[in-house]
Amino acid sequence: MAKEERAYSEDEVVALLKRELPHWRYENGWIRRKFKTHSWKGTLMVVNTVGHLAEAAWHHPDIAASYAWVEVKLMTHTAKGITDKDFELAKKIEEVVSWRPGKAGGALEGTPETDQRFAYVKYDD
Repeated sequence: MAKEERAYSEDEVVALLKRELPHWRYENGWIRRKFKTHSWKGTLMVVNTVGHLAEAAWHHPDIAASYAWVEVKLMTHTAKGITDKDFELAKKIEEVVSWRPGKAGGALEGTPETDQRFAYVKYDD
């Protein structure tokens, strides 16, 4: 039997987002993040990445997508609110989608910033 999950209060959610996930917001009972992309190719890459992480975590977001953006919405339906599951998955999504190997150093260069043909995610910095 699954352990009952505690839903955070709205004030707790807002404080945790501010401290740990500043690009996410709380709205209408969900934590949300809109990722901007350069094209449909980037949108599909983000949707597939989020889908893989969610399926591996067995926690499934609502996803809306258009040509140059993806919005991810998380809420734990069984708890009727935001739980640790939502925050942990949001952190993993943020880490993977926002990963920039060229900025982190190491052997992986990342996509060329000077050639927009290869751009796919619009980073927040």
